[in-house]
Amino acid sequence: MQTREYEQTNMGFIALIVSIATIGGFLFGYDSGVINGTVDGLRAAFNSDSVGTGFNVASMLLGCAVGAFAAGKLSDMFGRRNLLLVAAIFFLISAFGSGIAGSSIEFVIYRILGGLAVGAASVTAPAYVSEVTPAVMRGRLSSIQQIMIIVGLTAAFLSNYLLAAAAGASTNVFWMGYEAWRWMFWIEMIPATIFLLALLVIPESPRFLVVKGRDAQAEGVLTRLFGGHAAASKVKEIRASLADDHAPKFSDLMDKTTGKVRTIVWVGIGLATFQQLVGINIVFYYGAVLWQAVGFSENDALLINILSGSLSIIACLAAIALIDRIGRKPLLIIGSAGMAVTLGIMAVAFSSGSIVDGQLVLSDNAGTIALISANAYAALFNFSWGPVMWVMLGEMFPNQIRGSGLAVSGLAQWLSNFGITMAFPIMLVSIGLAGAYGFYALCAAISVLFVYKMVKETRGKELEEMEG
Repeated sequence: MQTREYEQTNMGFIALIVSIATIGGFLFGYDSGVINGTVDGLRAAFNSDSVGTGFNVASMLLGCAVGAFAAGKLSDMFGRRNLLLVAAIFFLISAFGSGIAGSSIEFVIYRILGGLAVGAASVTAPAYVSEVTPAVMRGRLSSIQQIMIIVGLTAAFLSNYLLAAAAGASTNVFWMGYEAWRWMFWIEMIPATIFLLALLVIPESPRFLVVKGRDAQAEGVLTRLFGGHAAASKVKEIRASLADDHAPKFSDLMDKTTGKVRTIVWVGIGLATFQQLVGINIVFYYGAVLWQAVGFSENDALLINILSGSLSIIACLAAIALIDRIGRKPLLIIGSAGMAVTLGIMAVAFSSGSIVDGQLVLSDNAGTIALISANAYAALFNFSWGPVMWVMLGEMFPNQIRGSGLAVSGLAQWLSNFGITMAFPIMLVSIGLAGAYGFYALCAAISVLFVYKMVKETRGKELEEMEG
């Protein structure tokens, strides 16, 4: 469908859909960030050792992997919006249960439920947004997902800080006889409820409707989105892009000629994996190690997280301004190169430190350099791989394999997240902080070559034009 056919685009309706769908991104970010302020409360409430507490923190990631993998197939079967509705319900149950949990086992069960919701939202929301937006602005609108993730993280950090400050400590009783750390989880019930109710007012993806043979409904949705003239031709284009003999299924990921996995699937897995191999979640999950190493108190860490989150939002806004102008691939290459440099600088700064009473201590100059580099690194990530990876996964697969491709890529993303998160403490003991950040710098450098050789530009292309 050419740009001229978008003349009747209903931007108000599209904006409503995008703003509601990306609340899933906000909850993704909030659910990932809220755990940071509750670790002391979990340790005290459940009498858990460091290993048990670590699994309590990381358990959500296992649910995320399962949720992301299942979401692709389930969204093909039941619809993008319907799966987001289920995710919203899971967010609600998880938020309430995590706060009321009386044991580690009970807590882990509720966190895994939350992980299922995060995983499902992480792959379904970008796909849904890509399927209801014009190609000329799809990158900008899909990038809002990453902004909402960062806003959710920042909101969790702010909520944790305010609740802990009001109670005196996260382990102190705050209100109605419950500790502040429990209220940190319960606050999430507010946006989860808004998400659930708001989803009821937006339509199902027109591409899903065509897959299910509901062409009249699809044309009705497309008419509301782009006008009657564009709707009729778009239904035909979508229908032509699908297999005639069967609905989408996992076997479509195989090339029928060679019998091998399609190259586009490996590219999706590579994008999802490299996004984690550059170490971004170490900054979120273990950032206190850096801040304390450069002289900040533990209490200051929450405030620094809020400031870092704000800087990340600004970087995402810059990405939105450029992604449909210069394309996805240039942003990825710029981000990879920049992260390789800043991570390398951090590794060198950490290598100059010394261990005092088991704690890394840096000189004033090295500490300042590390702090500046860390924030520059986070900004570069959120200017490039943060939003662009999700945009590309939501749009790069042909209609026939979008759900399955997202499922496999989402699984790779969350398993990589879990692996990097669990491996970091081991790397600290074996090769030190400098070695760990050196490894992330190497991965960022390799990702430049991966993007240059393997990733194809998707800027301005209709979803029906995607090849794989």
